[in-house]
Order: sequence, then C-alpha cells, then structure tokens
Amino acid sequence: MSPEVVIDIFREALSIVIMLVVAIITPALLTGLLVAIFQAATSINEQTLSFLPRLIVTLTTLSYIGNWFFGTIVQFFERLVLSIPVLIG
Repeated sequence: MSPEVVIDIFREALSIVIMLVVAIITPALLTGLLVAIFQAATSINEQTLSFLPRLIVTLTTLSYIGNWFFGTIVQFFERLVLSIPVLIG
C-alpha cells in the first residue's frame, strides 16, 4: 500500500466527518444565534435559556438525519472493507 492510497482514504474519511458534523452543528448554531439575539434584545442573561433550545434542536436534527448519518458511515466502512484485497494485493 502506497502513501498516496493512505492519504486518499484519510482525506475521504475527514471529508465525511466534516460533512456529518456540519449537518448536526449548523442548526444548533443558528438556534444559538437566534436565542442570543433574543437575550440581547430583552437583557435576559439566563444560561438555561441558551442551552436548552440548542440541545432540543440538536437532538431533533439527529433524529431526522440519523438514518442518513449512519448510512453514510456504513457505506464508507463497506467501501473500506471491500477494498482491502485491492489495497494489499
């Protein structure tokens, strides 16, 4: 196995991880921004008010995209396992 193959596998794995993390974090970031704007407008400085909506949005996002999330990971793992004979030989 050449170093280029290892780098390609690592690059693909890293891009998959970035794609999955962005899909989960983006709704939570937008929710946090909206709550921060609301807190700034009303001068409410409550930590629970900023944490709970982000938690709910993150869990809801995971429940909606969970099938795609784990399907992507399984497809990558299957490609890795099926390419083992090609990489070794």
